Amino acid sequence: MKKNLFILFTFLISFISNAQVTISPATFNVTDPITITVNLAQSSCNSIPTTANKVYMHAGIGDDSNAFGFAVVGNWGQDDGVGLMTNQGGGIWSITITPSTYFNLNTSQQANATKIGLVLRNAAGNQEMKKTPSCTDFIFNVGTYQVNLTSPINNSTTIINAGGNLNITATNTGGNASYNLMANGVSINTNAATTNYSFNHTNISTNTNYELVVTQNSSVITRKFNVIVNPNTITQAIPSGLEDGINYNATDPTKATLVLDAPNKDFVYVAGSFNNWQPNSAYAMKKDPSSTKFWLELTGLTSGQTETYQYWVVDQAPIANSPSLVKTADPYSTLVLSPFDDPWIPVNSYPNMPVYPAGQEREVTVLKTGQTPYNWQVTNFTKPNKDNLVVYEVLIRDFDANRNFQDLINKIDYFKNLKVNAIELMPVMEYEGNESWGYNTSFHLALDKYYGTSDKFKEFIDLCHQNGIAVILDVALNHAFGRNPMVRMWMNDPDGDGWGEPSSESPYFNQVATHSYSVGNDFNHQQPRTKTYVKRVVKQWIEEYKIDGFRWDLTKGFTQNATGSDSQTNAYQQDRVDVLKEYADYSWSLDPTHIAIFEHLGQDNEEQQWANYRLNEGKGILMWGELYEPYKQLEMGFATNADITRMGHVSRGFTGKRLIGYPESHDKDRLVYEAITYGNGGGTNPTNGNLTNSIMRMSAIGATSILIPGPKMIWHFGELGMNNSIYTCENGTVNNETDPIAGDCKLATKPQPQWTNNWLTDATRSVVYNNWSKFIDFKKNLPVFNGNYTISPDGNNIRQRIYVYDNSLPSTELKNVVILANFSVAAQNITPDFPYTGTWYNLMDNSPITVSSTTAQINISSGGFRIYGNQPAVLKDEKFNFDTSFIIYPNPINDAFAVSIDTKKIEIYNVTGQLVKSYNNKFSDELLSISDLQNGVYLVKVIDKNNNQATRKLIKQ
Repeated sequence: MKKNLFILFTFLISFISNAQVTISPATFNVTDPITITVNLAQSSCNSIPTTANKVYMHAGIGDDSNAFGFAVVGNWGQDDGVGLMTNQGGGIWSITITPSTYFNLNTSQQANATKIGLVLRNAAGNQEMKKTPSCTDFIFNVGTYQVNLTSPINNSTTIINAGGNLNITATNTGGNASYNLMANGVSINTNAATTNYSFNHTNISTNTNYELVVTQNSSVITRKFNVIVNPNTITQAIPSGLEDGINYNATDPTKATLVLDAPNKDFVYVAGSFNNWQPNSAYAMKKDPSSTKFWLELTGLTSGQTETYQYWVVDQAPIANSPSLVKTADPYSTLVLSPFDDPWIPVNSYPNMPVYPAGQEREVTVLKTGQTPYNWQVTNFTKPNKDNLVVYEVLIRDFDANRNFQDLINKIDYFKNLKVNAIELMPVMEYEGNESWGYNTSFHLALDKYYGTSDKFKEFIDLCHQNGIAVILDVALNHAFGRNPMVRMWMNDPDGDGWGEPSSESPYFNQVATHSYSVGNDFNHQQPRTKTYVKRVVKQWIEEYKIDGFRWDLTKGFTQNATGSDSQTNAYQQDRVDVLKEYADYSWSLDPTHIAIFEHLGQDNEEQQWANYRLNEGKGILMWGELYEPYKQLEMGFATNADITRMGHVSRGFTGKRLIGYPESHDKDRLVYEAITYGNGGGTNPTNGNLTNSIMRMSAIGATSILIPGPKMIWHFGELGMNNSIYTCENGTVNNETDPIAGDCKLATKPQPQWTNNWLTDATRSVVYNNWSKFIDFKKNLPVFNGNYTISPDGNNIRQRIYVYDNSLPSTELKNVVILANFSVAAQNITPDFPYTGTWYNLMDNSPITVSSTTAQINISSGGFRIYGNQPAVLKDEKFNFDTSFIIYPNPINDAFAVSIDTKKIEIYNVTGQLVKSYNNKFSDELLSISDLQNGVYLVKVIDKNNNQATRKLIKQ
């Protein structure tokens, strides 16, 4: 009877605490069928309406340390039936499962399962229901035999002074049980038969890990908790010359000194592999009397041996909702191990990865004395001229199949043949998760292991430098995510789960973002410690990895003056002008030719402060210049909203060429996708639904963007006419902003048709690649493209004219260039407005033309372009293989086709060898009608202006 009353009491407690979610029966074993019922009438911590047409249970099972630790069932945001509940009417839903089978538990997991956790969601995953009042996951006990540790709390840490006491009390269900209390692995108290255990451990002098082992018949339940003893911190001046983080001893590899800046903290232990993760007073950090820094010299280390450690940071009187103990990796870690991410890192990407220490929690820092330095092959790399920089932006995760640095190394010829002189990598710093864009950074000084080892990254950089290519890193220093030690050491943690937002004591972060583009936890860049941290990040990547530049993400957030206001965030803010100049100055103090790029996308008057800064010294900060919308309109075949004049630096009021313009970036959808999906469906060459037409227009996009003087950027595979939407899911479907989960697949890992389908051999895409390569070659090696320019469309934006010139050059050199492009869906006559008459040259093949009238119109086919110069383009080591450098398109055709180069003569033969049609002096991309020919197979002989010949097969159907 007593047992039944206790079970009833447990049921009532469960019902009250979990409110709108109940399990029947209330107590159950892992092999028992149970019914879980939810009532959507719960008002707080719930966004699922009672009228929802579907409710899903996202559930897991585990032990006391993690209710989701053994298995999780459910695919968040997927309406796939996994975890779908049954509608009982009136907002009540239920599902019946047997935990052991539902979660597919093995024998060991069945024996150790003690908790089930769950969250309810709608089909789309954008509405959810959690437990009130803390809005945490619903957690239920598993097993009819239960142990309740009443004091202290299970998995808790109690902080006491040396000589203090700890009272331990517990109860159990099912009658008497045997209790055994272990302290640091040694039994200190037993009780063979009781349902109410109590013991007072007195005169505690050392840090102690407790295990209370409770046995009833053959069932064993263990409860764990800890005591940390105040070591009475020694006050001693920190040795001079030490930095925050690890300080290796240059002359003694058995020593290293750790430094942690921890204002408002009482004491800190260093726990690690060198003390078996059980630090005593010898591993209590000393406190510098003149600062807020703690420090400790480690001795007895073995040279070349990998060690791991954490800081156990204690605040004996924390502010409300802040933890008294935080176990954290070093904020200045250069290599961290993560229990959350590391098990899923492929061994081919990171061979011989250090092993995460068993029994620990959260990230740990790797320490290794006596490391062998990387043998750099290039130690004096000269960076490309900022004025003609062509930056290739790469997300390593989506670049190639292995998603690692080796993939980039293997494709070095791809970059070389494209002729780019800089590669910009989206963030490679330690971020949360593995397959990420990287902007959710948690450790800014550490390399993320998912992409490979430190030496492999250095090998890639070294190889780039050997081939004249600079390496630029995208850095997200506006914010840090929740695993960041500087977030966790000063946080609000009302749930006690070790996660939270910055507290009012934080010396690094704002509690509320002071701008309107908040991501993660917002750094306060007016705080001296934040500035110190940022400069150490800069120093790490420049000095350790020889990085040539940084692209600073979200620089609009570096202000303290625009809380919650778009207008203020976008307006001129002097505090961020000053602090970002300070960071640039520091970068240049380490590397005078460092390339600084800001993703600001703000007002011209503010961007001018950076673009023109120290320009007379050859510096100046490059500003991201997004022209996605107008180039998208041109690619689609529309004239409206297609003004590209701001692709040049003069339009922004910049004194020098410090605008890094681009038509595509990782933030925007692909131009070709937009064209084939939403483009102009009219004309003789529509883009809507026509992949070939849309891809071919990318050559004109390149000509009218890359060749405008000043630095430019390419988003990877734009040069191949990539047509996968930014919202492409892993399975190849597109889930875009019109769907209920707005843009749910935007961050998804992308398919890689560029390699699986060998796009470099694709007749249409390879033309774009080769043309862009030539444009980049022009830009880098022909001085005129580093000169002046005007962007003046002929009549409207659909007919573009760009004039590039350098009047300081002699007339015997290429000094005047006229670029024309037709973005209509039909052929157009364009007025070239040559600056003078005479002989001009088509720079794509150096074929001459005679200009007798500067305004005589030139007919250009739909999506075509021309580049004319007063002299031929002479490029060193230029190799032009006529037989493989042009295509006939579309192919097969209905009525008309075009050839991708200017021709002297085109002859069409039928399969019997009879000449059936010919054309003289046709331009590239000019449509040629064969509507009078019968359907069938033809041979097209092409003769270019230099009398090179080649033949292609053409199918008319």
